[in-house]
Amino acid sequence: MNPQPLVDYAPALRLALLAGVVALLPLSWVWLRQRGADTRGRLAALTALTLFLTFDLVVFGAFTRLTDSGLGCPDWPGCYGAASPLGAHEAITAAQAELPSGPVTWSKAWIEMIHRYLAMTVGALILALAAVSWRERRRLPFLLAWPLLTLAWVLVQGLFGKYTVTLKLYPAVVTLHLLGGLTLLGLLAAQHEGYRQRPLTLPAGLRRGVVAALLVLGVQLALGGWVSSNYAVLACGGFPQCNGSWWPQADFAGGFTLLRELGGVAAHGRPLTLDGLVAIHLAHRLFAVVLALVLAVLAWRLRQASGSAARPYGSAIALLLLAQLATGLSNVVLGWPLVAALAHTAGAAGLVLTLTLLLARSASRRPAAAPIGQPAAA
Repeated sequence: MNPQPLVDYAPALRLALLAGVVALLPLSWVWLRQRGADTRGRLAALTALTLFLTFDLVVFGAFTRLTDSGLGCPDWPGCYGAASPLGAHEAITAAQAELPSGPVTWSKAWIEMIHRYLAMTVGALILALAAVSWRERRRLPFLLAWPLLTLAWVLVQGLFGKYTVTLKLYPAVVTLHLLGGLTLLGLLAAQHEGYRQRPLTLPAGLRRGVVAALLVLGVQLALGGWVSSNYAVLACGGFPQCNGSWWPQADFAGGFTLLRELGGVAAHGRPLTLDGLVAIHLAHRLFAVVLALVLAVLAWRLRQASGSAARPYGSAIALLLLAQLATGLSNVVLGWPLVAALAHTAGAAGLVLTLTLLLARSASRRPAAAPIGQPAAA
């Protein structure tokens, strides 16, 4: 029997049609509910719905990773050359019989394919947003950049998904795939605020604080993705100490060798050891202190902004920070329970969303678009 090729485009057309049909449901719902709205209002509503589905996609991607379902279908974009696990019945049954706890089982195949279906639906909605924005480019020229940038990024994210499968969960690619999903979330948030036009005044220093918090959060997200993709969550037992020591033995050079396979040997021949996993976990834990301080100061300053519409954002950041600390601690103390791990990913996505919305709203106001048939104001 010939082995299944890693890339098989045979079901690509059926998958594209499926994504289009599924995307028609939210498209129709938004257009019907927004019958009396102008184009900007409809685009804002559709972007909000796409943003919600993208948030779900990020969390479901974490569920796919945490249940070891990333290779539930070992080829891309379909499953053993079929558009669904039903069409791959014989191959999946044979793989599960040969290795019941292996990477290919019926449940893992369905989890992986549902993740791909959701990703393709989000992609179809983003394509629709870009198409409508392009059609309205004469009236909304200053809003065209966000949909096109978002469309370009979702294509990049699709490549990350492809190489996650074909490179067999290569840790650097898996981490980039997670960061790409969160970046997509931020792009859609900025796009949504561009359509809504809800300016929010922030002092220059406070706005720089939001930018700094986003940068620090980005570093911590990369470290968290590296922990997850290398399965280093349980490398440090106990809290606040790690394996009974305030500074345990750790191999940072080995742990942060980026170009290597999962748990494998890097190009220079250095394998990933337990000390390397400890280093990965420890870096994420230590930098969490830096992020917590930055977010706590930012939340306090936002709450102190008298009469500002930014005060609710301060409360949201504070609550999300507390939730992240609680779920992160639960992952260590309770042995990485699935619910806590998913909540930790959802909290990270929530912080990205909150900070991006705040930054986008505090951007300089754009001129309002002219109604159809009237010239724009000079």
